Amino acid sequence: MPELRCEAVRWVDDEPFPGIVEVRFIDATGHCWSLIDKCAIFAQLGELTPASTYPVEVTVACVVQGVGVGAVGDEIVTVSTSPDSVATLDGQNTFTVRRSQLLQ
Repeated sequence: MPELRCEAVRWVDDEPFPGIVEVRFIDATGHCWSLIDKCAIFAQLGELTPASTYPVEVTVACVVQGVGVGAVGDEIVTVSTSPDSVATLDGQNTFTVRRSQLLQ
């Protein structure tokens, strides 16, 4: 399953266990998106803690929904972060990103 590269930028809260973090990424149009969810969703090895030095590179599982070509000829991919039910605070879970932002 592909993963979208993000940066954990801050520890939000200790509850619910194991804790909540905010991660951000910039989409293909330059818009910065913020996702807030359990730290285990973004970092499976326990590398995110309240004492971590942020930002920390992390990923979020995604599903490719479409592929296209951007204005400068780079490959653009529409992805959904639905595998782990991750979304923005307003419920957005579909984003257009550059292919280089994905780990396969």
